[in-house]
Amino acid sequence: MTRRLISSGSAFEKTAGYSRAVVDGDWIFVSGTTGFDYAKMSISDDVVEQTHQTFRNIQAALEQAGSGLKDVVRARYIIVDPADWPRVAPVFGQYFGEIRPASTAIISGLVDPKMKIEIEVTAKKQG
Repeated sequence: MTRRLISSGSAFEKTAGYSRAVVDGDWIFVSGTTGFDYAKMSISDDVVEQTHQTFRNIQAALEQAGSGLKDVVRARYIIVDPADWPRVAPVFGQYFGEIRPASTAIISGLVDPKMKIEIEVTAKKQG
């Protein structure tokens, strides 16, 4: 099977040397994804809206890979402010409540101070 790279169209992918996602056989590895809205070229100040936009961005990458959120087996959440957890955890449940992937939450800074959350997922296409 061949390896396929998926791009969001961001010039930063080439600069930093990464892909939005990599498809390797039945596996899809989606890079850490933030709530940047590529259509509007903006990012909301609200962590909940950033979280929804992050899931929209992840869904778009998974769709390009011939998959979807239903195939996610692992999620990593990186949150800047631990006080945001009670606001974003229910959003995770909106998307993953039935899917229930293995997950980890990390509190850490991100590369742009406007970014309040980053999510990385691994999916496996179901035969």
